[in-house]
Amino acid sequence: MSAKHPIIAITGSSGAGTTSVKKIFDQIFRREDVRAAFIEGDAFHRYDRQAMKAKMLEEESRGNRDFSHFSPEANILEKLQEVFSDFGRKGRGETRHYIHDQDEAQLYGGEPGTFSDWAPLEPSDLLFYEGLHGCVKTETVDLAPLVDLKIGVVPVINLEWIQKIHRDKSTRGYSTEAVMDTILRRMPDYVKYICPQFGRTDINFQRVPIVDTSDPFIARWIPTPDESMIVIRFAKPRGIDFPYLLSMIHGSFMSRANSIVAPGNKLDIAMQLILTPLILQLMEKKRRAS
Repeated sequence: MSAKHPIIAITGSSGAGTTSVKKIFDQIFRREDVRAAFIEGDAFHRYDRQAMKAKMLEEESRGNRDFSHFSPEANILEKLQEVFSDFGRKGRGETRHYIHDQDEAQLYGGEPGTFSDWAPLEPSDLLFYEGLHGCVKTETVDLAPLVDLKIGVVPVINLEWIQKIHRDKSTRGYSTEAVMDTILRRMPDYVKYICPQFGRTDINFQRVPIVDTSDPFIARWIPTPDESMIVIRFAKPRGIDFPYLLSMIHGSFMSRANSIVAPGNKLDIAMQLILTPLILQLMEKKRRAS
């Protein structure tokens, strides 16, 4: 952690909704005039799209059917740890972009499924990470101690699967069977490396549907915010003004001493109310340390 060069990390698995949450942070940064350097978890994949397909086939031929982007071996987590460490000490680092589609290909000058070149981070007030491994711990890497504000985005697992199935089928042209295969392939590393991160975060936002999601593989649509509730868990509730939050977030209530439950359509305002003061605290600590 660093007072002069703070780091915020949003962590969540594929299809969890971390990209949508990033947009809320964008609004806060813009409103509060905070310059953020953004890095994406996809940038730290070890293989491009074609190389990853070849590596998965190679691993499968060896009897390993669990190799996926969730695997530490499929990512350069040591590099990510180096970037976090360098930014915390010096306020600098480097990143690149994984090019997902043709629009990004035109923007970054590469082919979809490849990476842009490594480049220095822009001058900034803080570093913002969004991806799979923001708080991960392995035998060689431990990222959570380097992060000042750790946010988990955690839909209940059936909802997470529904979101992933619909995204992969609509935007990537995958079949339901192909998405099922991906889910099964990722499950061991999901349990070993993704889930434990949510016990290390400062705040978790978990979306819980209030409609039937018993079989996510036949669901025709993603439950809407109006068909969901948000469970907000604070690792350290001391100092959180719960009466104020309950009065400002209509329809919310406390389920435990460290947890607020709110209507799903209140996620935006809940995050704005909760996270804005925490970001401003980081900026005040930065000002005092400079």
